[in-house]
Amino acid sequence: MTDQRPLGFWLKLVDRLIDDRFADTLEEHGVTRRQWQLLNVLSRGPATGAELDAALAPFLSAVDGETVAEHLAELVDSGWVALSPSGYSLADPGRIALTALASTVAKTRALTADGISEQRYAEALETLERMARNLGWTDPVPTPPAE
Repeated sequence: MTDQRPLGFWLKLVDRLIDDRFADTLEEHGVTRRQWQLLNVLSRGPATGAELDAALAPFLSAVDGETVAEHLAELVDSGWVALSPSGYSLADPGRIALTALASTVAKTRALTADGISEQRYAEALETLERMARNLGWTDPVPTPPAE
């Protein structure tokens, strides 16, 4: 039997592959992955800059100095996101774009989980969440109740 690769190897590899695949998929449509994530957060309702920073914090590269503000600026300039004194909200063009991109993203997500049962996928997510909590992570955004 060969030595099994450690958890960290698989986590970093899968994370990089997911990032690369989504970046390629979304780039074809003129959107970055972070912009896609911002559109999704705003599809749930208006948010302040601080709320958007918190929602995307786990995904931003501190090494590259990546910020939510740079991704938001392009969305505001394009008219997809509206800025008001109370924060940011999804504008109609952004809502239309989000709907149009949803099937493309769904195909990429399906490819990622191909050959994995719903039960095993759910167990993998639960396991990773438990590991994160064991290492001190707490969710800054409460999980919405299942419908």
